[in-house]
Order: sequence, then C-alpha cells, then structure tokens
Amino acid sequence: MNLIVLLLLSGGILLTAYFTYGKFVANKLKISNKNITPAHTHEDGVDYIPSKTPVVLGHHFASIAGAGPIIGPIIAVAFGWIPAVIWILVGGIFFGAVHDLTSMVASMRHEGKSIGMIIQKYIGQHGKRLFLIFSFATLILVIGVFADIIAKTFVNDPSVASSSILFVVLAIVFGLVNKTTGNKKGAFLVTSVIGVVLMYYFVYLGTQMPFLLDYKVWIVLLMVYAFIASVTPISFLLQPRDYLNSFLLYGLMIFAVIGIFVANPEIKMDNQVQLNAENLGYLFPVLFVTIACGAISGFHSLVASGTTSKQIDQEKDAKVIGYGGMLIESFLAILSVGAVIVISRTEYASRLVSEGPVTMFADGLGGMIASTGISATLATTFVALTVSAFALTTLDTCTRLARFTFQEYFEDVDHKAGKLFATNRYLATFTVVVCAVLLLTSGEFTTLWPIFGSANQLLAALALLAVAVWLIKRKVKPTFVLIPMFFMFAVTLSSLLLFAIQNFNKGVYVLSILAGLLFGLSVVLVVLARNSLKKELNKPEKALEGA
Repeated sequence: MNLIVLLLLSGGILLTAYFTYGKFVANKLKISNKNITPAHTHEDGVDYIPSKTPVVLGHHFASIAGAGPIIGPIIAVAFGWIPAVIWILVGGIFFGAVHDLTSMVASMRHEGKSIGMIIQKYIGQHGKRLFLIFSFATLILVIGVFADIIAKTFVNDPSVASSSILFVVLAIVFGLVNKTTGNKKGAFLVTSVIGVVLMYYFVYLGTQMPFLLDYKVWIVLLMVYAFIASVTPISFLLQPRDYLNSFLLYGLMIFAVIGIFVANPEIKMDNQVQLNAENLGYLFPVLFVTIACGAISGFHSLVASGTTSKQIDQEKDAKVIGYGGMLIESFLAILSVGAVIVISRTEYASRLVSEGPVTMFADGLGGMIASTGISATLATTFVALTVSAFALTTLDTCTRLARFTFQEYFEDVDHKAGKLFATNRYLATFTVVVCAVLLLTSGEFTTLWPIFGSANQLLAALALLAVAVWLIKRKVKPTFVLIPMFFMFAVTLSSLLLFAIQNFNKGVYVLSILAGLLFGLSVVLVVLARNSLKKELNKPEKALEGA
C-alpha cells in the first residue's frame, strides 16, 4: 500500500463526514442565523467583535492546532499506524468535531461565556468553581511549557525568532489596514493576498537576519508579548496573526499533499498492532490520551467557548469553524502519521528517541515536499518553522483564555477585590503572567507536564458533560454527545488511575496525588450533574433554538 491511497481514503472520509454527520449535529443543535450571536449582542471592540468567517476559522484553527496534531500521532504510531489512523478518523468525526461544535454553540447560546459558566447554570456553583480552577491551572501549565519551548527554539534557531517577530509586525499592520478599509468590496481579499505573500517572504527573510538573544531575555519578551496580546482588542493582534499564520499550515498541508503525489512513497512500516508499547503502556487508554488534538482535545473547548464564540458573525458559521476546523486538524494528524510510516518500525523507534517527533515530521514531510523541486533544506526548514509559529499562537491564545477563566471565577463574588479581578482585564492578565513566570522559575512544569495528556482529555469529558446536561434540559436527545462523553470518561479515569499507581510505585508521590485529585474532580462533577438533572429535569424549559 502506498501513502497516496491512505491520503485519498482519509480525505474522502473526512470530507463526506462534514457534509453528513456535521449536518446532523448542526440540525440537532438547531443552528440558525435567526439567533443573534454574542459578537453582536455584546460587541465591545476588545473581545466581542463580529468577524468574517475565514478570519475566525484561521484564528480557531491556528489556536487549536499548535504542535498537538503532529507530536501526539507520531508518538502513538508506536502502537501501530493502523490503530492510530482509525482513532484519528473515528475520533475526529464522532468525538472531536462534535465536542468542538457543541462547545462553541453552547457558549454562543450563553452570551459567549465559557464551559465553566455553563456548568454553573446547569450543574451548580461548586461545579463551576472546580472546573474553572482546573482550567486555569491547565492553561498556566501550557503557557509555562510553551514559553519554555519557544524561548529554547529561538535560542537554538535565531532565524525562527526573526521570522516570528516579522509575523507579529505584519499582523498588526494587516489588522489596522483591514479596520481602515472596512467592508469595501474586494479589499479584504487584496489585503489577504498581500499579507500571505509577505508572510512567506518573511520565512525566507528570517533566515537572512537571525535574531540572537539570551533564553531569559526571550522569556521576558514572550511574557510581555502574551500580556499585550491578551489585553488589546482581538482584531489588533491575535486575530490577524492567527488568520495569517493559518495560511502557513494550509500551505504546509497543500505542499505536503503535492509532494506525496509526486514522490508516491510506499508505506514501509509493518501492520503489526502493539497492545503494550514500550515506554508508553497499554493501547487502552494510552493511545486515546496520546492522540488528543488530532482526534479530540479538551483544550479545544476552552478555545471554542473562550475566544472563538465571541467573534462569530452568524450562527451558521459555527459549523465550518467548529466541525470543519476539527476535521482539517484530523487531516493534519493523518499527514503526521504519513511522515513516519514511510520508514521501517526499527528506524522509527530509533529516530523517535534520538530526534523527537517534530524533527521526524519536518524531515519526513520536508523530503516529500522536496520531490517537487524545492531545496530539501528550505523545505525542511519551512516545516519546522511552521510548527514553531503555531507554538507561539498557542502561547498568546492560552494567556487570553486564562484571563477569561480568571475573570469568570470572580464574576459572582461580592467583595471589591473580586469585582476588580472580574472587570479589570489588565489586572487579570498580569495575574496570569505572574503565575506562569512563577511556574517557569520553579521548574515544576517539567514535572507536571506528563499528566497534561490525561488532564486535557478530562477537560474534553467535562465539556461534553456540560453540553449533555444543557441538551437534556432543553429536551434534546443527547446520544451523539453522551457516547463520546462516556468513552472519554472511561479513557480519562483509566489513565489517571494507572498514572497514579505507576507514580506511587516509583515514589513520585506529587504526581500520584495530583492524578488522584483529578480522578476525584471528575467523579464529583458527574455526581453534581446527576443531582442537578434529578432535581430539575422535569422543569419546563425554553426551546433549544435561541436559548
């Protein structure tokens, strides 16, 4: 079997799913442009801004993608490429895309608030506080880890730093020009073409003018950048940068597909399925925790209900942004698998340890892109730079999401300090940045990161739980949400239990206790949801549409 066949089958399945199952989910949610979106009802020029569909899709896709759909699938190939591909397709269509779209629509029906606020309304105040604390801690961890990764990348490859700085300047100019031209016919298309051309030119320009700075200086600059990106209007920096950056990933995927068709590589890896992969564990539940962003990721619900839901112009745009955005990411995950299954299992295992998944991805796809006549060095550098650019996207989006989460926690607090945190975005963002810096300086993020996979999938299960309770109270049969919810709870609880036992046996008691606490959190929220439904399920509710 060659890689082209796998690519065509996967692409065909994902495209068919968008027009069939995607339509089914949209109909169940009663998505209609008659429902005015929060971007209009709460428009404030900072967070709530109605925006064009391609711009919001670019922001959403750039924010949820990052390096997740690359690293996870490549590591998971250790279990066998067939189970990895099956989970990406099944998970993306029936789990991840449903999770993302339902989270987005649920948020839009609740004034653009996060999943935590939806939990408060339908499960209770305690449930909301537990979820927001957990979300905030997870986001701070992500900010710390990605700031460390980006700073080290900038130190090791100064050309990436130069290109990234040029991207930021370009995004600001792009945002200002679009604001000035407004809705003039054809203006957005013209500025988009110019912006994308300049962005690709800056990829080359960055290699000609490397920017050298110390690691600690980069950390400070990255935190300052994250602060600015969080407090300024989303149309000033975050939105245009994500929109333009998304074309890096679109371009990467297009070039990769063309390269695969030209090179026509054979799949050299065997079809063997490993039920217990070395250094990873058992296929269940580890495979489903390792491949997160390519199939289903709880982080997506934070983006969908955090920044994206506040920018959607018309409610029907949610399908292409939420459901479609997830399927594009699933296809990227398929490309990631394809980048490594063209080598033998022995070579894969050796290189995974010595080089890491990002380098393997860059070399694999870079080599295929080079078959089109592009320099192999330039192709590989372009792939690596694209991955790094999206790490920066994750950093600034997470800072804004952590600010939202922090402010929502204090929204219903009576004392003055709480109200100040809830209303002052500068103070809230400063708190987020301080927490991230403290985590970075302590070095604890390296210890806590191994539990992130389980924590991330727990977020997905909890988001689906909140959506399911909302749908049940709106008299909508939530089977399409309950099945992925139950499965993700089974995955999460199993992985957390195994993680707690393994670390307890190793004497790593901090991680063992943390895993136990997360296990308890999920159980408590399930019990709270059950009690809420038991008390109020029979109360008269408004129809789903417009609710």
